[in-house]
Formats: sequence, C-alpha cells, structure tokens
Amino acid sequence: MPPAASPRVVPTGLIVSPQGRRYTRAVPAQQIASNLAYINWTVLTGLAVGAYGVALLTRWRTAATPGFVRFTTICALAFGVLAWFSDGALPGSLGESPVVADADFDGPRRAALALFVVLGAIDLIALRNRPIGRYVGSAALGAGVLVLMFGALAWGSGSSVGLLLQLAVLSAATGGVFAAMILGHWYLVTPKLPEAPLVLVSRLLLAVIAVQVALFAIWVATGAGPAQVAPFAALTGSWAFFVWMRLIIGLIFPLIVSYAAIQTARTRSMESATGLLYINVGTIAAGTILAAGLYFGAGLLV
Repeated sequence: MPPAASPRVVPTGLIVSPQGRRYTRAVPAQQIASNLAYINWTVLTGLAVGAYGVALLTRWRTAATPGFVRFTTICALAFGVLAWFSDGALPGSLGESPVVADADFDGPRRAALALFVVLGAIDLIALRNRPIGRYVGSAALGAGVLVLMFGALAWGSGSSVGLLLQLAVLSAATGGVFAAMILGHWYLVTPKLPEAPLVLVSRLLLAVIAVQVALFAIWVATGAGPAQVAPFAALTGSWAFFVWMRLIIGLIFPLIVSYAAIQTARTRSMESATGLLYINVGTIAAGTILAAGLYFGAGLLV
C-alpha cells in the first residue's frame, strides 16, 4: 500500500492537501509585525475618515458646540496628514501574506487622501458655518470614502468588496469612538449642552459594532478573505488566538460598554459615559489592529 501523500505548501501562506483542500498553515505571529505599515495605515485612515464623518454629522444634525466640531475636524485632518505620509512609506510586498498589493491604485489612493485633507481644511478655515460648507464638507468625506475604495481595490486580492466593507466599518468604529470620547469631554466644560448629541453618537457606535459582529459571523462561517480557508477554520487554525481576541476584546466587550455608555449618557452621568468611552477607545483600537493584522498577515476577513 503506497504511503499517504503529504500536504503541499504553496507560497501564498496556505497548505494544499492532495485532495485540493486549502487551509491556513502555521504562520509565525511575526507575520503580523512584518506588515505593521499596513496596520498603521488602517488605523490612521480610520481615525481620519471616521472622526471627520462624526464631526460633519454633529455639525449639521445636532446641537454640539462649534468648538467640539472644530477640534474634532482638526484632529481628523491631522490623522489624514499622518495617513498620507504613512501611505507613501508602504512596502510594495506583504511578504508571505496571501494579500498581493496592486501598485496601480497607489497614486489614486494618495491623491484622494490629499484631496480629503485639502477640502476639509478649506471648509474648516474659510467656510466655517456657511451653507456652502455643507457641500465642501460632504465632498471631503466623499474623498475619504474614495481612499477606502482605492485601498480595497489595491489590497483586495479577490476580496475587494469584503475589504471595502471591513475598512468602512473599521473607520466608522475607530474614528467614531475617538470623536465620541472627545464629545464626552465637552460636557465637562459645557454643562448646559443637551445630552442628545452624545446619545446619538453612542447609539451609532453601538450600531456599527453590532454590524461588525454580524460581519465577523458571516465571514468566519464562509471562510472569506484572500486566504480562502474552510468555513470556521479561522476559529481553530494557527491564527485562532488572534481571531478570538478580535471577537472578545475588539467586538463583544465594546458592544457591552457602548450600551452602558448610552444608558449613562441618557441619565446625564457624563463623567461615567466619558470614562466608558475612554475604555472603548482602547478596546476598539485594539480590535482594529487585530482585524488589520489578520487581514494583511493571514488574509482573513474577521
């Protein structure tokens, strides 16, 4: 009886069995560290686009103070500048990752980042609360969305739609919780500010995290991502520790804390709400880092 054929290792970081089944091989955890530049880009871009979106929302739809809107916009544009510099330093290859970078979208992505910062600065400095500012601000946010789109096209590796969804919800969560934390601070110096703005932002944050939990379940159940692993294999493979940390620390815990922040904000316990949002900044940022590391390091959408 001939000996059983051994699995065949392929350069993409996967194993292909003799029957043709593909699954994640044991890749060292250092693979995440080797792609820190892409993780850094994801965090900075998410902070920029997400925080700017919240600034626009509270500016035109709530009674948030102009000081909060200006400060949050300045922070968002500063993150955008850092993201632009980060983009220019991205390596052309992701090593053993299943993700293959397409350099054709580097120029459009960097141009969209620059446009985001320039339009946001024009609105902030020259237009302020003038009616035309609504259109310029919306155009700046549109440029931010283009940044995410070009990033998804460049690094999608056959999963561009999934990566675009991932980048969008990561931006909404990371930038959203940062802006919510700043807004919580504003109540400490503006006691008469109504609770509606913080309640609204906290509810939207809760909804975004709930969407992330749903996407996590769908992607794990279908083995989504460039790695093309078997359904639920991400929960037991060599990357399982990071996947479970993404779920527990980056999704479930922030979901609970966000709900608690809404309840405390509704009762005007603003110090407690701000403290809870502080916790969420750390856990959501950690979840974003894990999600980006798992995608760029292992080709997993989670």
